[in-house]
Amino acid sequence: MTGKERLQKALAHQEGPVSVDFGAATISGMHCSIVEKLRNYYGLEKRSVKIHEPYQMLGYIDSDLAQAVGVDIKGIFARNTAFGFPVEDWKEWKTPWGQDVLVPGGFNVTQEGGEVYIYPQGDMTVAPSGKMPEGGYFFDSTNRQKPIVENDLKAEDNLEEVELFTDDDLAYFKREIEEAKKTGLGIIVNFGGMAFGDIAEVPGPGLKDPKGIRDVTEWYVSTLTRSKLIHEIFEKRAEAALENLKRAYAVVGNGPDAVYICGTDFGTQNSLFCSIDTYENLYAPYYRILNDWIHENTEWKTFKHSCGAVEPFMQHFIDSGFDIINPVQCSAAGMEPQLLKDRYGEKLVFWGGGIDTQQTLPFGTPAQVKAEAESRLRIFSSGGGYIFNSIHNIQAGTPVENVAALIESVHSFNRSRE
Repeated sequence: MTGKERLQKALAHQEGPVSVDFGAATISGMHCSIVEKLRNYYGLEKRSVKIHEPYQMLGYIDSDLAQAVGVDIKGIFARNTAFGFPVEDWKEWKTPWGQDVLVPGGFNVTQEGGEVYIYPQGDMTVAPSGKMPEGGYFFDSTNRQKPIVENDLKAEDNLEEVELFTDDDLAYFKREIEEAKKTGLGIIVNFGGMAFGDIAEVPGPGLKDPKGIRDVTEWYVSTLTRSKLIHEIFEKRAEAALENLKRAYAVVGNGPDAVYICGTDFGTQNSLFCSIDTYENLYAPYYRILNDWIHENTEWKTFKHSCGAVEPFMQHFIDSGFDIINPVQCSAAGMEPQLLKDRYGEKLVFWGGGIDTQQTLPFGTPAQVKAEAESRLRIFSSGGGYIFNSIHNIQAGTPVENVAALIESVHSFNRSRE
């Protein structure tokens, strides 16, 4: 059975070998340091890891490592990084922790003391849009919020990063998807531009001079105090996203198995970011516009990412048209695996949830990793509808023996079911 066949069975809620993802999305990957350690662990060719997502410093999983790990899914990412420069023209860079990596040509940084600053679109004549703190392993957005003049606020200022696909964009997606088809792997695509309030995008890290509401706290306050403005922003964003979906489908057809829609988080470790009413009134209408069009016109499945204690939102995600939920943060309040599977397993595909990346994977033993992964596999794979991955990206400092134990767990589980 090919990787694509395993993924399609999972998406159809059919039992079979569990489909495996590592690195197909920007929230299911591995820190570049982990990618290098895994390459060494499996005895693969020595080479510098490519950083395809510099915001989180995620490493590209080359085909030889993908084969060693046994992944079933290929991810197609947007042409530009979160910082607004394309993933091309690789060059060498030594990280603060001493790793030699390859970064895109637009990855331009300065260092002040132990802090590293990165620049939007690689333009070092403007203020940096990201900072890696001393001792850190990835970037945070800098706060470039301009003084807010209430009467001057307009939706267009928070739509600067929204653009319709060009012929070059469409040619890129077509080329990448056609190449991915040759691998026999399942395909998930992040076309970009479909986020509604994704807090990683709100500060505008890819913009040289962001206007509008760009401070994280100010944005969350605005969802209540300036809801009319936020609706206008979301309406215009949905219009552009819908047009881009139409343009993309005309070029790539049903090549993708799934599409990443949005990464807006609705939960904290212990509670909700907003009320159910706020979700239904402010977010759900725009999710339905995109999901309804996709389901009416394509064979794609739609992917929603949300961290946190989001069990109360699960039925609302379903009602909004989402097929897939990620990362399935079982360590958050109310997110017990068996409860989630029993209540929502017939309607939602769970993508993730395979291991706790806050405690078990970084601080447990390989035996503890294996035991937890096997428990999650038994629960989530029952009746199909499960893609195995960790809970969010695997972070720097995680023992490589634990990562290897996690990988072996899913393959041992699959062998036991053959």
